[in-house]
Amino acid sequence: MKTVRLGADELAPAIEALARGELVAFPTETVYGLGAHGLKASAVSRIFAVKGRPQDNPLILHVLDQEGLERLASPGGVNRWALSLTEAFWPGPLTVVVPAASEVPREVTAGLTTVAVRAPSHPIARALIAGIAAPIAAPSANLSGRPSPTAFSAAWEDLAGRVPYIIDGGRCEVGVESTVVDCTTSPVTILRPGGISVEMVASVVGEVQFPRPGGPARSPGMKYRHYAPQKELIWLVAADSGSLAQARRGVLSPYGRAAVIAPDGVSVPEGWPAYSLGPDEASAARELFEAIRQMDQTDADVIVVMWASERGLGRAVANRLEKAASMKVVL
Repeated sequence: MKTVRLGADELAPAIEALARGELVAFPTETVYGLGAHGLKASAVSRIFAVKGRPQDNPLILHVLDQEGLERLASPGGVNRWALSLTEAFWPGPLTVVVPAASEVPREVTAGLTTVAVRAPSHPIARALIAGIAAPIAAPSANLSGRPSPTAFSAAWEDLAGRVPYIIDGGRCEVGVESTVVDCTTSPVTILRPGGISVEMVASVVGEVQFPRPGGPARSPGMKYRHYAPQKELIWLVAADSGSLAQARRGVLSPYGRAAVIAPDGVSVPEGWPAYSLGPDEASAARELFEAIRQMDQTDADVIVVMWASERGLGRAVANRLEKAASMKVVL
């Protein structure tokens, strides 16, 4: 299949393709998404085939506003928690899980009785939703298990030749996927930390809880290994030069050169590739996936990511590293 790059002012072919049941990769404020008409089961099924995604991994439906959420929820399914959270954070990187309406395809929900819904803030994503006058089902625009794409080049690397159109919207602002909150439990359950911090969610709803191990995956990102590069990735739960030196003498001794991804201020041995995550948690969230992809292309023997913070968006960064790393080392 020939894949065409579209610019932000060339959306008509993408809208027509989505309406026909084809797939389109497009930018959101979190990561690039691989989109299909969310109410057409045959179109949604193509997402799983193109990505190599397990069928029991549910998808998120993208809408414009609370009215779109109401149409996808069962009667009375949008409770006070869902209303409060969407009023506070939509459009933006927050997904709410509510009881699903009967018209939501089983392919979207993975057979669950609930559906995950969010309203993106990116103008291209919103123009596509408005253009087909329907929700768009969209996981990240990568091959299953790979780091999520936060730049056009990464989406092109994974999906060129697999979809008819990829829209170039530059770099994504947030860099990690949306926070997913299950509003059917009391208190609400944070199924996946993301672009809205746990603290921000709690400021609206009060008490929150986290899922217990086991049971069905009620949200994307809960069940399978994600975000993994081709090289081995070691997560060092530390963020200082002394810890890197200690790891070099210990856990890294079997390797030659390491590609190091770390916050500002970490000294990297001469000759080792390095990528800075920046000065804070928001910067790290924005840079993480691109850093992993770029360091995976170096000639280093292993990738080392140094990260210790779980403040704010730091929790989302830690969550992604937990799934991407083949080894976690606490120093």
